[in-house]
Amino acid sequence: MPSKLFIGNLSFNVADSELNELFASLSIPVASINVMRDMETGRPRGFAFAELAPEADMESAIKQLNGKVLGGRALTVNEARPQKPREGGRSGGFGRSGGRSSGQRSGREGGGRPKRDRGPSLY
Repeated sequence: MPSKLFIGNLSFNVADSELNELFASLSIPVASINVMRDMETGRPRGFAFAELAPEADMESAIKQLNGKVLGGRALTVNEARPQKPREGGRSGGFGRSGGRSSGQRSGREGGGRPKRDRGPSLY
């Protein structure tokens, strides 16, 4: 199973190609490098993930890269942790049902707010 590294404290100007060059200069074989970007703006978020090639030694790679200066910043490198399941969004319970599971009702027939009598309309 491939090893994955988290690379933090990246300059916002660092590109995937610069990280590839850094790994190559240290003779660390990588399968892929992905600089994470903001979904709305496309700007780099200051961290990346690198998937090491099967023959790479993760401990050695971390020792060589952690604290290495790239783009004027000292990198923070460690083993990537598995992504936690996300909450919110459509499956998080804040969709059309207003946070209730399907089948629950508000207690009133028809749901929603009760209609208020506002008296006769002046228009």
